[in-house]
Amino acid sequence: MKKIMVIGISSGVGKSTFARQLGKKLEIDVYHLDSYFWKPGWVEASHEEFKTAQEEILTKGSWIIDGNYSGTFDLRAKKADTIIYLELPRYQCLYRVLKRYVQHIGKKRPDLGCTEK
Repeated sequence: MKKIMVIGISSGVGKSTFARQLGKKLEIDVYHLDSYFWKPGWVEASHEEFKTAQEEILTKGSWIIDGNYSGTFDLRAKKADTIIYLELPRYQCLYRVLKRYVQHIGKKRPDLGCTEK
């Protein structure tokens, strides 16, 4: 396991947290797709910018990439040697999203770089 995708059913399922913990355990750099998709002020990156950023990551010898983003899924899946899928009940995901929002209101999220408002 050197090139790992962490995907999941929805926001709040724990993709970023799981990826961070796995990265520490395996000593592999973790890349959060949200931080490449969202520019400061919650501005979306163009498809080309987003794709190019991922292509650069994929050239590395090892990586853990968390995030769904179906528009570039195939790009990552072709290079991954492991895909980890996380699924939890919808109510638990919703609770986690609300909790994350409250915890980070007015602060930059560590996996994103944008300020919650």
